[in-house]
Order: sequence, then C-alpha cells, then structure tokens
Amino acid sequence: MQEKYAHQAVERAAHDHWTASDAYRVTEDASRQKFYACSMLPYPSGKLHMGHVRNYTINDMLTRYLRMNGYNVLMPMGWDAFGLPAENAALKNGVPPARWTYDNIAYMKRQMQAMGLAIDWSREVATCDPGYYKWNQWLFLKMLEKGIAYRKTQVVNWDPVDQTVLANEQVIDGRGWRTGAIVEKREI
Repeated sequence: MQEKYAHQAVERAAHDHWTASDAYRVTEDASRQKFYACSMLPYPSGKLHMGHVRNYTINDMLTRYLRMNGYNVLMPMGWDAFGLPAENAALKNGVPPARWTYDNIAYMKRQMQAMGLAIDWSREVATCDPGYYKWNQWLFLKMLEKGIAYRKTQVVNWDPVDQTVLANEQVIDGRGWRTGAIVEKREI
C-alpha cells in the first residue's frame, strides 16, 4: 500500500480513461428512458466560482444517479456568451470581444473538465456563435410575421455603466446588481 495518496496520478488516469472511452457521449437508445439534465449556461467571465461548482456538481450527481438506474441521460454544456456585458468587459480589458469571449470559454471549459463532470462536450454550444444565434433570429422573425412579437415603447431599468437594460430582479435597492450604479428609468 502506498504511504501517500497520489491524487494527481489517480485523477489523470481517470480523465484519460474517460476521454479514451468517450464516456459521456450520449447516443440515441430507444430501449432506455431519456432524461435531459441541462444546467444554466454560464456566462464566460473567465473563471469558475463556487456557485458554478455547486450548480454543476448537483446536476452531475443527478446525471450519474440516473445513469446508474438505466436512464439515457444527456448533460450538455454551453456558454451564455452573447451581449453587451461581454463586450464591455472585453473593451475594459483592451481585448477584442471575440477573443476575450472564446479565451474565457476555453479556460472555463478546462476547469469544468478538471472537475470530471459527466458533460457530453460533443453537444457544446456558445450563444455568440452565428450557427447558434441564427436560429434565435429566425424564430423571432417567425413570431414577428405571426404578430406574436411586436414593437412598442416601454419604461425599463437602465444601467448607465453597463449601458444595458436590467430585469427588475437585477436591480437591488435602486442599483444595478453587477455595477452598483444607480439605475435610471428610461423609455425605449
């Protein structure tokens, strides 16, 4: 028996086995009950924090439990990477937004992979990728054609620092949840 537990060697061997066997790739199997275990898509800010670890570990445990009970479970991952906050962060750091976003995605993906989460990375999406958002635009145009979507003015919560609209839940004591700036009411 080893005197010390060589966790790095054990973890590397496990990761190598999972990668070689493509352990988390999901394929259609009509003989097994399906389950879709999708957590929230993280905003690629650059580093995971304990809130991410909690969310994805809970989903990972559910996924593993259901797989052990015969379910065909898909646990995909994607990145909520589209919008003004990402652009503002990139500009603040003097980096082109696309490079900033994709570098952060790569870093956070390595962190998630190091955690050994049972994610099917073959299903990865990024909301800033034109192959993804073209379908949101297509769906919006279909809703516009049918009169389900329409244009009108509305009073909104405006964060003057992020220069974006905030949901009511993102305004705390009259300030933007991310910037702390006093939120303005604007009609747009």
